[in-house]
Amino acid sequence: MHIAKHPAKHVVRAALVGLALCAGPAQAADTDFYKGNTVNLYVGYSPGGGYDVYARLLARFMGKHIPGSPTVVVQNMPGAGSLRAANWLYNVAPKDGTAFAIVARGAAFDPLFGLPGTQFDATKFNWLGSANDEVSVCVSWNPTQVKTYEDLLTKELVVGGTGGSADTDQFPRVMNGVLGTKMKMVVGYPGGNDVNLAMERGEVQGRCGWSWSSVKSTQPDWLKNKKINVLIQLSMNKHEDLPDVPAVIEKATTDEQRQILKLVFARQIMGRPFMAPPGVPPERVAILRKAFMETMKDTDFLAEAEKAKLEVTPVSGEEIQKLVSDSYKVAPEIAKKAGDLLK
Repeated sequence: MHIAKHPAKHVVRAALVGLALCAGPAQAADTDFYKGNTVNLYVGYSPGGGYDVYARLLARFMGKHIPGSPTVVVQNMPGAGSLRAANWLYNVAPKDGTAFAIVARGAAFDPLFGLPGTQFDATKFNWLGSANDEVSVCVSWNPTQVKTYEDLLTKELVVGGTGGSADTDQFPRVMNGVLGTKMKMVVGYPGGNDVNLAMERGEVQGRCGWSWSSVKSTQPDWLKNKKINVLIQLSMNKHEDLPDVPAVIEKATTDEQRQILKLVFARQIMGRPFMAPPGVPPERVAILRKAFMETMKDTDFLAEAEKAKLEVTPVSGEEIQKLVSDSYKVAPEIAKKAGDLLK
């Protein structure tokens, strides 16, 4: 398990975590609700990818931190880069606290960018927390001619995508539009694991918008045997594992470029976001948020995360709620320019 070193952020985060854990007497009235109940955790992707791995690990331990110790059952609902799951959770899922989901970290920003297919107001979801503050990367399969970020500016790289709302589709578009990279997308894969298989089969040459935590946990042999090249980091901060790999923000040359990149990559703070539908009673939202953050400190959970090489740098539901709300206050012209690039 890797603990990221971002001291300033973690001072703020510690305070927010403290708030998340102080649920207060409102929970007392609902302590019996979950006893004998089943809680369903929906994953917006096919099995085997990073979002699915985090969800299944959380499901194994979170139930014991919810009063009544309900069973948490994982169900996969792939489609449109997790947009199908986000729409379903908002409009159809039960609003009694027995359903929550993990979707693409970028899904919350799709309505802001005017992207098609969204049927939700992201500010009205009840955000429960994120398992980590993410750094994503672009990689190329080693036999290709693209070995560095500079190569991306002059040579085409065919990358696989999982749907319009997914980082794998949005990040290459933004980089092409803002920085002039030359990525060509092959879209429609059900999940990240399917893109990996496509790289092995030679259908695509790379993947852009891949969580570094997932690279390490799902493909350690690829790193060990140098089967992939890490081209650039897609986040607000560099990962300590990758000191020599450039960060996307460093490549901006104008203020407008920096503003667009910051808006798009703000989602990285909510690297593995879990949320409940709107309309869940506040006391049950408090229970779920508290249970989520307690799970993030659970010694058995952390031991399993370390074995699986999963990064755990939790972000509270309150912090994510504020991040999403603040993002929707951005200057309309910047949001429009970013949205135009993502379409």
